[in-house]
Amino acid sequence: MGGMTQPEVLILQHAAWEKPGRIQTELEEINLPTQTLTIAKKKKPDMPDFDEVAGVVVMGGPMSATDYNHYPGLKAEGKLVRAAISVGKPVLGVCLGHQIIATALGAKLKTNNDPEIGVRPIKRVERHDYFAMWNKELDVLQWHNDCVTLPDGATLLARSGAAKVQAFRFGSALGMQFHLEVTPQLLEEWLEEPLMVKQLKASGGSKSQVREQYAACNPQLQPLAEQVFSGFAARCNTYASTLMR
Repeated sequence: MGGMTQPEVLILQHAAWEKPGRIQTELEEINLPTQTLTIAKKKKPDMPDFDEVAGVVVMGGPMSATDYNHYPGLKAEGKLVRAAISVGKPVLGVCLGHQIIATALGAKLKTNNDPEIGVRPIKRVERHDYFAMWNKELDVLQWHNDCVTLPDGATLLARSGAAKVQAFRFGSALGMQFHLEVTPQLLEEWLEEPLMVKQLKASGGSKSQVREQYAACNPQLQPLAEQVFSGFAARCNTYASTLMR
């Protein structure tokens, strides 16, 4: 590679409204370039050179993590995640992304009888510098039907009543079932999206209720999000420097 190309953080997006939000902010904060790709529907997606990727972010989305028939690109995402973890490249997964990491590592995907949509509590199981909740319990923004089992060898970091695995760490990867990346502006975009509103109403929630609950918990979430995502950005930066040698 000759050290010429600056390594980038690859962001895999699955829906127009499921944006990296605060993750992007922390990467920009330390001037790490990013590339965002949407490859879920592509059988043989065009990916950047693996050796020029400083880290991988796998975002949320409405599809199932193992629906390879309709979204063959998810298989490629799982392969990329495994390859990244095998060499210690930082990986971060949110919601669907968390499920893609987990299933790529051999976990099982299950559909929840009680979808967690809206602001719901998670409980800390273990502290880790990748994800260290300050309180035993925390209200977070949830938006999912599916959940996963814990991959063999992974460390469970948080759980909830409906999903036994809310956050886990495996090697260089961190998976989170909930949405720390969502800013107040991004939440408004979600509440303009018909598919999201339909899911919200089906689960018995309302826009005004979610807005209110989110506004109440956001002051606690923002500093945690900054800590988690700035830590991820720092790990990507360190990894990038090894690629530039």
